[in-house]
Amino acid sequence: MALPDYLTDVTEEAIRERMLARVPTDVDKSEGSFIWDSLAPSAFQLYEASIWAQEVLRRGFASTTFGAYLDLRCEERGVTRRSAVKAAGSVTFTGAAGTAIPAGTRVATPADAVTATPSVEFETRETVTLNELGEAIAEIEAVDPGVAGNVMPSSISLLTTGVPGVTGVINAAALTGGVEAESDEALLARYLVKVREPATSGNAVQYRQWALEVPGVGDAKVFPLWSGPGTVKLVIVDSDKQPAEPDLAAAVADYVDDVRPIGATVTVVSAAAKPISAAATVVLAAGYTLQAVQDAFVAALKLLFEENAFAPYISFARIATLLLGVRGVVDHVNLTVNGGTSNVVLNPDEVAVIGSITLEV
Repeated sequence: MALPDYLTDVTEEAIRERMLARVPTDVDKSEGSFIWDSLAPSAFQLYEASIWAQEVLRRGFASTTFGAYLDLRCEERGVTRRSAVKAAGSVTFTGAAGTAIPAGTRVATPADAVTATPSVEFETRETVTLNELGEAIAEIEAVDPGVAGNVMPSSISLLTTGVPGVTGVINAAALTGGVEAESDEALLARYLVKVREPATSGNAVQYRQWALEVPGVGDAKVFPLWSGPGTVKLVIVDSDKQPAEPDLAAAVADYVDDVRPIGATVTVVSAAAKPISAAATVVLAAGYTLQAVQDAFVAALKLLFEENAFAPYISFARIATLLLGVRGVVDHVNLTVNGGTSNVVLNPDEVAVIGSITLEV
């Protein structure tokens, strides 16, 4: 939303001219004169004050403010920014049998100089002892919250806290659950839902708001009376508007169970994935590779799917337009989406995910 043109016509020159106009005509007001030089600094300071007045106006409205000012605006309606969450999982330590590994022991992924990827540190949540085989599994969490802690299997191989008797560490499974702090855009969206869609007595709007209050939830769809009177089904997606992990669905279920009306039976599940595949023949501009174009097309599709979470269909025409808009694509022919040339219909509990994307020249 654009702000009104408040004080936008106020310039340093305009202020100075108005000030000089109030000086008697028989006084030298030319540039460089005593009176001109005396008024110029004041004119500049008044001009800066007008700029800050515009900025104060911008920070006073939810749709144009940001950061801590948006937090203050949202808190007036009981909406608080969701905090970042640490990734968690487990690692297997190896070494001499009987070695105790204290809680707080730190392990890490190696840094990668080629990709400029920094090392990510984790620490154990509990004290464990290596068994007779010289192994122990310990629960760990990332030292810092955020998505950086979501690492692939076998990524953690460094022991950054020295423990005599321990010779190795590895994570057999990926670490998951790391979420960044809620963005201004997501916080504003939740604030507007709160303001524009009043929630009362456990109506469908309130169930959606409750789900959105859980860190990591990107959107939710409510199905009242889905299995008879007193039942509610919540279908959720993660912050990328993709199917949610079981742990996130469980967290939403626990949270809603604490705040829901007495007597309601609530089921929380992840949205089902609907793979969207596309194939086409493209004409490339000079200097562009097929792989670069395909990567850009996939990125554009991900954004389209994110913007259309829980939409009734994915538009064939939108996908065709996206492909033509990819930098390096001059033209394309024979585009098919999921093997056809029509919109892809989504069930009410489905969200689109990237399927097989095949471009050729």
